[in-house]
Amino acid sequence: MFSGIVEEAATVVGVTDEGTNRHLRIKCSFADELTIDQSVAHNGVCLTVVELHPDSTYTVTAIEETLRRSNLGALVEGSSVNLERSMKLDGRLDGHIVQGHVDCTAECVSVAETDGSHYFTFAYEVSPELEHQGYFTVEKGSVTVNGVSLTVCDSAPGRFSVAIIPYTFEHTNFGKLREGDRVNLEFDILGKYVARLNSIR
Repeated sequence: MFSGIVEEAATVVGVTDEGTNRHLRIKCSFADELTIDQSVAHNGVCLTVVELHPDSTYTVTAIEETLRRSNLGALVEGSSVNLERSMKLDGRLDGHIVQGHVDCTAECVSVAETDGSHYFTFAYEVSPELEHQGYFTVEKGSVTVNGVSLTVCDSAPGRFSVAIIPYTFEHTNFGKLREGDRVNLEFDILGKYVARLNSIR
């Protein structure tokens, strides 16, 4: 379980394909604190640490299903990736409840700067069946974009915007995001439960 508060925008230093799996080697400041089998969110995708290396790097493996549903398959050496370790039960929930299970990807269709902040607009496609299961955004609701917990503005079917403060822009990979790039989305789990309850009444 995660909160959507990114700890670091780390760097991919190695990519190795093995069958349909992809091994990603990541360099970050807290790599030496990690343990084998620990869960870490990468652009919002929960992956398990499978190897630790002496050069402050570690390796995780993404399977075919994960690569298909997320933007991890587009990562190359030098790519920036948002990292968050799992929540501690004795800590504050500064973002919102994030599972690390990406629902779909979205395309960045607009980036605009306004008095130091940035507005990003994203477009996504989900089936009507998934929409009925809560795969949508609502005005002032929560959404996770590349692992970052954000508040939705200008929500519309298949489209929404978010406002990014300077700190988030500088400390996550939002600072490198451009029109046409794809991001990972996780819709609010509370909305999914509400939609599910309404569907069985």
